[in-house]
Amino acid sequence: MQWQPQEEPLRQLSGYLADSIGPDPERRTRAGEMLQQAKNSPDICNYLCHILVNPTPPPNVDVNLYPGARSAAGILLKNHLREVWKKLTPDVQTYIKQSVIVGLADSNNQIRSLTGTLIAEVLRNAGLMEWPDVLSTLIGLIDGSHGGKEVPLQAREGAMSCLAKICEDNRKSLDHSYNGERPLNFLIPKLLSYTENPSEKIRAYALGAINIFISSKPAAIVDNIDNLLNALTRLASDPSDEVKKSVCRSMVQIVDVRPDKIRPSLGPIIDYMLSQQNNRENEALALEAAEFWLTLGEHDVLQKELGPFLPKIIPTLLNSMVYSEDDIAELGGQGDDADDEDKTEDLKPVFAKAKSRMMNGAPGETPEGQTEQVKMGDDDDLSEGEIEDDDFFGDVNPEDKWNLRKCSAAALDVLANVYHDTIFQIILPYLEKNLQHTEWSYQEAAVLALGAVADGCWDTVTPHLPKLIPYLLTLLNSEEPLVRQITCWTLGRYAKWAVSSKDPEFRRQYFERIIAGLLGKMLDGNKKVQEAGASAFASLEEQAQKELTPYLMPILNQFMIAFSKYKDRNMYILYDCIQTLAEHVGPAIAAQPANETLMRPLIRRYESVGDENRELFPLLECLSFVAQAMGEKFHPYAHPIFFRCLRLIHTNLEQAVRYAQNPELDEPNKDYLITSLDLLSAIIQALHSQSLHLVSHARPAFFQMLGICLQDANNEVKQSAYALLGDCAIYVYSELDPVVPQIMGVLIEELDLSKIDEDEEPDTAYSVINNACWSCGEISLQKARHQEAGMAPYVDRLFTRLLAVVQTPDIPASLTENAAIALGRLSLGCHNELHPHLATFAEPFLHTLARVQETDEKDTAFCGLAMITIANPQGMEECLDLLFGAIAKYGNVSKELHALFQRIIDIYKGMIADWPGFINGLSAVNQEKLRNNYSV
Repeated sequence: MQWQPQEEPLRQLSGYLADSIGPDPERRTRAGEMLQQAKNSPDICNYLCHILVNPTPPPNVDVNLYPGARSAAGILLKNHLREVWKKLTPDVQTYIKQSVIVGLADSNNQIRSLTGTLIAEVLRNAGLMEWPDVLSTLIGLIDGSHGGKEVPLQAREGAMSCLAKICEDNRKSLDHSYNGERPLNFLIPKLLSYTENPSEKIRAYALGAINIFISSKPAAIVDNIDNLLNALTRLASDPSDEVKKSVCRSMVQIVDVRPDKIRPSLGPIIDYMLSQQNNRENEALALEAAEFWLTLGEHDVLQKELGPFLPKIIPTLLNSMVYSEDDIAELGGQGDDADDEDKTEDLKPVFAKAKSRMMNGAPGETPEGQTEQVKMGDDDDLSEGEIEDDDFFGDVNPEDKWNLRKCSAAALDVLANVYHDTIFQIILPYLEKNLQHTEWSYQEAAVLALGAVADGCWDTVTPHLPKLIPYLLTLLNSEEPLVRQITCWTLGRYAKWAVSSKDPEFRRQYFERIIAGLLGKMLDGNKKVQEAGASAFASLEEQAQKELTPYLMPILNQFMIAFSKYKDRNMYILYDCIQTLAEHVGPAIAAQPANETLMRPLIRRYESVGDENRELFPLLECLSFVAQAMGEKFHPYAHPIFFRCLRLIHTNLEQAVRYAQNPELDEPNKDYLITSLDLLSAIIQALHSQSLHLVSHARPAFFQMLGICLQDANNEVKQSAYALLGDCAIYVYSELDPVVPQIMGVLIEELDLSKIDEDEEPDTAYSVINNACWSCGEISLQKARHQEAGMAPYVDRLFTRLLAVVQTPDIPASLTENAAIALGRLSLGCHNELHPHLATFAEPFLHTLARVQETDEKDTAFCGLAMITIANPQGMEECLDLLFGAIAKYGNVSKELHALFQRIIDIYKGMIADWPGFINGLSAVNQEKLRNNYSV
């Protein structure tokens, strides 16, 4: 017999659900407590499901409140199932699966949507094989038949919406083989057939579902690509804007996966996209069309064909960059608001940035090769500790989101980087007309366009800059804040030109005026202009670097005024300006009066920001850069900051323990760990041996907490923890040494490449292993320098793991290099244990180290290899040419390494029968270098 609810519990639960979203705060609180208790009931999922799918309220429940109770039931059930699905009895699971389908036919659109979301959630938890008939049930509903009855339109649309959600949540599992069949092979043709459905909602959902799969190029898409293109041709004239938006999305993705299919019809497709983008009555549709130019401009297969259409495309982009009348009504005429407190919604989330280490403790590189400055993160995401620096627009959109204007400017930038002068010649008449336009919105768009083409049209634009820069500087005084704002950004884009000449007159006329102009706007009466000025000045700092040293005091004085003037939001970008300045002018900020001018307000702010304030993240990151720049001059400020970081870590770890015991509590914010660990690293680096007393006073808690962080589930926490571990090995080894036995087991486990899940952002996992390799090398070096055999217990496991990294292809180069360095340094103290393995790793080691610049790290790694080679010269016989090539090419060799290289040469001189013939077989260049530097 199927489960049936009892009337009284059903009535009570409905009442609590209604109260939980009602206007009375006391009743909301009471309802929340009761609903939390109700989760412990074995029937709670059944009751919630029953309320969600049954439109008739229980007796004595207000009919007007019941729809809200149903919605609350759906949301509560969805969230609860994430935690308990696998713990539910089969009867409860079956009841939910059978009952929830009913909600797709509900007359309430919100209930239909919640039901679809709930079905997708169940499927995500159960898996396709645990609910094999759900797809056929949904398809039957969409087709109009269910249980022998005709299905109403709203149920068909509800089922289609649900199917689209399932596709979104199960993109990969739908393309897996189950008993030799892939659900996607059946699903794609079915979805294509639904694009001809009379319901515009079903057509839009169907094409939207197909779009989920295009980019991954499954066989089901490849096999049906022509049918998809035929469907897109038909749907291009669809009366529904939602369908047209999906058509645009499809075209954007097909450019990436099958550009050959686009090429024959490129002209009509371009015309279609232009017509949609010019539809300013529906900006969401226009935005989807504008995305096409971003993709097309970056696709080398179609770039040549795109050229003839640029005279049509570029004017559309330029027109789309002008503020609409609605935007002007909302944004135009903004006045001074610098004294107004920020609203909560104005404050963006800030996030911490994990630290990646290369050799010498230097910033690492991402897998793509970008230089990392004490932070390594993903992407897509803002790195924690930094406010979003909306590179193009100074964040002027009223809703702070991607829009048609931003997309069009970004597309102009992309196309300028492909077509260069061609683009500038197209926009030149536009610039001449609009830069001095009487309407500020056209003037502002022209300044935006000028900034957008800075990179791509550099050689063409720069001859005009002697006239343009003075004019832009006058626009910094425009009455319209949005013009001042975008002018700051554009000046920042041309900062490189301002520092391109050493001529004193050029410096006075351009460089110094830009410095003064941007610093002035940092103190503008409008907060958005302040932010744009600060962001542009940070760009100038990146370009000018040490060229700013003569202007350091005027800059710092202006920053200090900003400290007293800025509200919370702009304080974040001020921190960015300070840390960028510290990074590039370095020790100059440690000298007086710069030291006191900077540190007095910075420490005052530090002392006023509470531990729970999210401003703490960018502030701690800023202090990390300042500490590194000031070096030992940071000592007077170090003690309280060092121990506050330890307190933050301790508090966060305690919260993690409580959260593990009771998941109902708030999850601890890992950003406290990341920023605190990074600042501890920076202080230890800055103070060198002076940091010993700090660590000594912090023992044993310091290393206990570090050991816990090394095992954290969050990769970014581990990344920063291993960076700190390596710094401790370099600067406070005497304090670290006693705990090395406890740490090495954890470190060795972290070097396992097989644990990396390619589906879960492997880049951050690689960064953890990168830092673990680096810290392993530093510990090995210290053990060897102190003539300790302390690495012997770990040498076999370390060798196996490090060699696996060195030999693994297609991983970040910095990781391979750090592993090779660590392997070489391990050999310094363990050459007797490792020399039997020389033949195994000599060749990959030599190939890897050939890519590494000559640093102390490379030198010590080669010393380790040399010692092994001396102990086992036969192990190098298969790659003697590589070895002698490496010896010959090594230029800045230390005395120790030079002596070891000479010993190697002497050994092989005695072993090789035809020594002159061997030497003569090397390249002429290498022969000469060997003869000049060694006795051969």
